[in-house]
Amino acid sequence: MTTPSPAPELGHRPTSAILKLVVALGAVSLAPIFIRLSEMELSANATVLNRLLVFLLVFGLGQGISSQLQPAEAGAEPPPPPTLTQWVLLGAVGGISIASLVLWAMSLVYTTVAKSMLLNNLTPLFTSVGAFLFLGQRFDRRFLVGMAIALAGALYLGFEDLGSSEGLLLGDLYATLSAVFLGIYFLLVEQLRKRFSATTILLWRCGVGSALLLPWVLAHGEQVLPTTVTACLAVLGLGLVSEGLGQRLLANSMAELSSSFVSLFLLLEPVVSALLAWAIFGEALGQSTWIGFGLVLAGIYLAQSSSSATQADGVGETALVLDGEAV
Repeated sequence: MTTPSPAPELGHRPTSAILKLVVALGAVSLAPIFIRLSEMELSANATVLNRLLVFLLVFGLGQGISSQLQPAEAGAEPPPPPTLTQWVLLGAVGGISIASLVLWAMSLVYTTVAKSMLLNNLTPLFTSVGAFLFLGQRFDRRFLVGMAIALAGALYLGFEDLGSSEGLLLGDLYATLSAVFLGIYFLLVEQLRKRFSATTILLWRCGVGSALLLPWVLAHGEQVLPTTVTACLAVLGLGLVSEGLGQRLLANSMAELSSSFVSLFLLLEPVVSALLAWAIFGEALGQSTWIGFGLVLAGIYLAQSSSSATQADGVGETALVLDGEAV
């Protein structure tokens, strides 16, 4: 992993890269909208399965054609073969990501898009906790204070739903667990990125994930493929727009913009998703919800702007960058 360069001044940021980042933000923010529309016909598991299959078929075919058309470089040495550990991690990526995606899709059945997206944005914090516990990474006071503020905001959102009879607290729990599993996924991806490209990891995730999820869907008698126009367009949007377009543009923008700036920009994702849910589904955003939003976003901003989050081997920054690229 190379050391990320400092974020350039706003006036010097390339206009094309900023535009790519704006479009990418819109693409990944549409994911919960597509999921909500797909779940009008399909179950949460079937929605995730179709999301993976669309990405796997389109981008797997595209990578296969590209590899056939691209000539090999003269004199270039082939990379060393993957180790047994790397093969195991590639397989584990599929299972962990499936758990995260299914929990997130289930959360959208019980809670609002805005809350699900916001709680899912705690992923960088859970990733950092995992790095601290299992990789021995240490964090400064600024990062820890930011983490405490963000977690306080997440708890505030949960307490708001304690008296509800609509099961919203269960949706909050699913969204939080989804963020935990996604944090584990990012720790695995960080290790695999030292050997494999992002596209290769994503294709393995979709391939292994589809193989694991298809028997589950069939065993429970759930509908596998969408039949209505709305559901078909929704799963295509998940695979092509949120997965394909969003993550591709995020990766492209990283060639010109610092990872720190991209990470901070992606904090706008829950706000964009909330506004889209308000416009499409009429989901109200009360004053107490905005307070929770503010606390979590302020905490994440503070944590991600600390030196612990931006050091060369920092997991916190890597998690946010990969979040936009891989979910």
